[in-house]
Amino acid sequence: MPSISNRGENAHTSPIRKLSPFADAAKKAGKKVYHLNIGQPDILTPPAALQKVKDTDIRILAYSPSSGHTQYREKLPQYYQKYGISVTPDDLLITNGASEGVYFTMLACLDRGQTVLATEPLYANYVGFAEMADVEIKPVTTHIENGFALPSIDDFARALTPEVKAILLCNPNNPTGAVYPEKMLRELAELALERDVYLMIDEVYREFCYEETPFFSALNLPGMDQHVVVFDSVSKRYSACGARVGAIVTRNRALLTTINKYAEVRLSPPTYGQILAEALLDTEESYFVQVNAEYKRRRDVLFQRLNNMEGVTCYQPDGAFYVFAKLPIDHCEKFCRWLLEEFTLDNQTIMLAPGNGFYATPGKGLQEVRFAYVLNENDLNAAMDCLESALKVYATR
Repeated sequence: MPSISNRGENAHTSPIRKLSPFADAAKKAGKKVYHLNIGQPDILTPPAALQKVKDTDIRILAYSPSSGHTQYREKLPQYYQKYGISVTPDDLLITNGASEGVYFTMLACLDRGQTVLATEPLYANYVGFAEMADVEIKPVTTHIENGFALPSIDDFARALTPEVKAILLCNPNNPTGAVYPEKMLRELAELALERDVYLMIDEVYREFCYEETPFFSALNLPGMDQHVVVFDSVSKRYSACGARVGAIVTRNRALLTTINKYAEVRLSPPTYGQILAEALLDTEESYFVQVNAEYKRRRDVLFQRLNNMEGVTCYQPDGAFYVFAKLPIDHCEKFCRWLLEEFTLDNQTIMLAPGNGFYATPGKGLQEVRFAYVLNENDLNAAMDCLESALKVYATR
């Protein structure tokens, strides 16, 4: 039997999905599993957009241009205008989800062995993309005690050693729910200009900000046209994760030309996904108002329940739809697997994402987990009942 590559053997596994076989086994055994491990909303995708896809008369399902359908790219800038962002179709390249955009951008911006500076906890797949691109992630750690706020600009400056070619942030943040203030983003922009590095910002959760800190896009940072790259997606905004349509947004035309080489190699983004994404742009603003209010209610339920559990450390996030909490457990992966394999409350259990997978620093996050509050309030409360009972049982083992 031929051997597996060392690269494949050592590939980073997703903390979001790695326990799925145990969840499947639990369901097969008859348990109800509440999924708080993955950001798959139960909010309805706008029906009119889905109907548009159903009504589309396609006789030959052809490739789209590698950069995306022209009509979608021409319509998309109208969406960004809502946030005071001025871009043109030529500033956009459509991708298979934001994930492909991050990977392609790493390939285009960094040579092998160069480094991306990223705050941790971080979106776990950033580590996987870096491995695939043969580049390094250098973490700057944020802490639960202050709600995972960004470190000081001096901390970033010290971390920006010569091998660092880019700074990567997610704002609002996955997995912590932190929203980064305009003042800090402006300071980071000045530092990026001074050191001549890219500022890459994942903004897929921009719709979901709940408190006084307003969302500020990196695309509105002055003087940063050649340095800023933004990643976007329809997945969370419209509850359309399966569409797999994202975008790279940058005014750096030379960079987009380079990224398009990789886009041409993978041929094209999905045709039906782009038809849906274009139709989604007609979604009325009332949809976002209702969805935002719903997520805020769920956040409050989750935060209050966790805050009342003995030994749990958490905070109230300002955005996205995640809470990253510290539990009174010995090891998060062991605990999350035990929940699926051994624990039950009235034949129900809960699936969580182990926190250590959201760190680039080995050994960090061993007592932490990520909760995605993507379930309705009744299910969310039932899931918290499971967790509260599970923590009491686990402590006696």
